[in-house]
Amino acid sequence: MRKLRIGFIGAGKVGFSLGRYFTEHNQYVSGYYSRNLDSSKEAAVFTGTKYYEHLEELIQESDTLFLTVPDGSINKVYSEILQLHEEGKADIGGRCLVHCSGAMSSMVFSGIGLKGAEGCSVHPICAVSDKQTGYLDLSKAYFTIEGRNTEDLLKLIADCGNPVELLEADKKAVYHAAAVFASNLVVAVYDAAVKLLEQCGLSEEFAAHALQPLFAGNAESILKKGTVQALTGAVERGDEETIRKHLQSLAGEEREIYRLLSLQLVQVASQKNPERNYENVKQLLEDA
Repeated sequence: MRKLRIGFIGAGKVGFSLGRYFTEHNQYVSGYYSRNLDSSKEAAVFTGTKYYEHLEELIQESDTLFLTVPDGSINKVYSEILQLHEEGKADIGGRCLVHCSGAMSSMVFSGIGLKGAEGCSVHPICAVSDKQTGYLDLSKAYFTIEGRNTEDLLKLIADCGNPVELLEADKKAVYHAAAVFASNLVVAVYDAAVKLLEQCGLSEEFAAHALQPLFAGNAESILKKGTVQALTGAVERGDEETIRKHLQSLAGEEREIYRLLSLQLVQVASQKNPERNYENVKQLLEDA
């Protein structure tokens, strides 16, 4: 397979991080184009590549174009690329356009096949929080790729040493929701736990820190053992009396969060202890 010539449109956190990651893994990055020329220059210095003042120049010198711009800007940038193509300023035939949105599919590149080009999405399952150090976290990331004719992109990610699998376009929303469950929603659950401690009369500072060892220990256990073997607590024990007390002590959103998540835990507990009957616990939670 050919070695890709990768160009980046957009010089933010994701563009910085992927560009540096690719160059450090001996991939060819042609350089960066951004509306903010200073950002392009900074990214080029950071990755040891070039910056481009005109988008058509980057397109000419790249066969794979990563649109590392905010999700809401992908359509606009794609329209600009199509306009350059129609005006004869930048032929995209034979090229692949790639965005890095976790929620959007390659369908955003509507009609790209008619131009002789391909559209794909490449998504690392990790949070890129800093443009200077984000590339360091990519070494631990799992990637997904979605689109047509993905062989070159699969090889690109695999050559960098990352696990990578293909994803269907119609699964992107559920896929992204899964990432939200494992990241953002965990923040919401932890925040609810802290507020419950405060309701017990504990100080805000105490409540903010008291649950940290429990939270960190549980996260470590999940990473080492998986969710099934890491599960402990009232649901896993089938402790109906404790669960009933919890339900009686909670109200409103906290009660509903507890009830729904505990129902999910019944399924996990059933996998851990297939010989144990959890029907009474399930019924208690469903009727609450």
